[in-house]
Amino acid sequence: MSPAGPSGRGSPTGPSGRASPTGPISHAGPAAGLAGILSGARFRATYLLQGDEEEAQRKARDICYEQTVEFPEDITPEGPIRDQIVGRVEELTPAGPAAYRAVISYAVESAGDDIPQLLNVMFGNISLKTGIRVERFDLPEALLSLFPGPRFGRAGIRSLLGVPQRPLICAALKPMGLSPRELAEQAYRFARGGVDFIKDDHGLSNQTFSPFEERVARCAEAVQKARRETGTATLYLPNVTASTDKVHARARRARELGAGGLVITPGLAGLDVLRLLASDDSIALPLMSHPAFLGSFVTSAENGFGHAALFGQLMRLAGADVSVFPNYGGRFSFTREECAGIAHATREDMKGLKDAFPGPGGGMPRQRIQDKIEVYGRDFMLLSGGGMHRHSTDLERNAAYFVEMMSGA
Repeated sequence: MSPAGPSGRGSPTGPSGRASPTGPISHAGPAAGLAGILSGARFRATYLLQGDEEEAQRKARDICYEQTVEFPEDITPEGPIRDQIVGRVEELTPAGPAAYRAVISYAVESAGDDIPQLLNVMFGNISLKTGIRVERFDLPEALLSLFPGPRFGRAGIRSLLGVPQRPLICAALKPMGLSPRELAEQAYRFARGGVDFIKDDHGLSNQTFSPFEERVARCAEAVQKARRETGTATLYLPNVTASTDKVHARARRARELGAGGLVITPGLAGLDVLRLLASDDSIALPLMSHPAFLGSFVTSAENGFGHAALFGQLMRLAGADVSVFPNYGGRFSFTREECAGIAHATREDMKGLKDAFPGPGGGMPRQRIQDKIEVYGRDFMLLSGGGMHRHSTDLERNAAYFVEMMSGA
């Protein structure tokens, strides 16, 4: 990374077009043809900047250069590079006693045509600095059209399940250490009870005590058996998170073995792996994103990402049909307002991208279900792990209880 230089444009260049020691490079050089390439369209990111007005202005200016040209300002070429490639501060407004909110726009061409470069422009080098947090982003259709978004979305998931209105229920297979046969028995009981989704716990991978292929085969067959017996439309979602050279093969194999969807942890496998699975017509299964490894992105109020931007906008952009995140009132630190923001971001207008289901989990007292509906509406998926097991020793009865609770909500 190059160190950013001081503010100011310096003195003019000489007739050769090369930079003088203190002046900018002339755009008569290699960048001369850039103006005809740039469309003028821009995307925007909103940042929360810690500090007084002077510091916020400095940080905003630093972001504009650090996130694009990564080049000292005083020698950045005049013309289209300086005028269009360099980020542009569109707004800077107070956001508290010692914080400012900055809206910075970037040329859409700087984001290339993939999620890694989009994130690189939005929060690459500046993620290494303090007092900067991405609160949200707004992409024009020129960028949104490059990404598939959810394949099924809320309406597609409800159609698969035959559940038109009530909140959905997902049971998690737990705990780590059980054999594939024992996990399959859990899956059978949960499916008999009528839950909508049954997911591998995110800690289940390809361990010696629970090999991937055997576990998926047994659990998928158990759910299919329960479906034949009861007529329910329960979907089993195995965890396919793995190293990059294995995840795609696991996803394909899971489909062959009868999986009804897939769980992927983008914080471990990568957001673009989620995008790859969502866009693959040979897989074509609902995708559930799990938040493991992403906590440090959102748990600071001053750094990282806003909850809605990460678990709402980004997961949806990459193709998650269901975005799992910690529920307020559970064992994690998310607040009611942060969870409401995530839920809103899964359904806000993103110019053609389908809505995603918010999937709160991590502990939810049954007595507070009406409060959850006030926050999430009825279009959410309740993820129950320990709670589904704790209710009684009869897993089938537990599952039926949760479904009935949601049906009456």
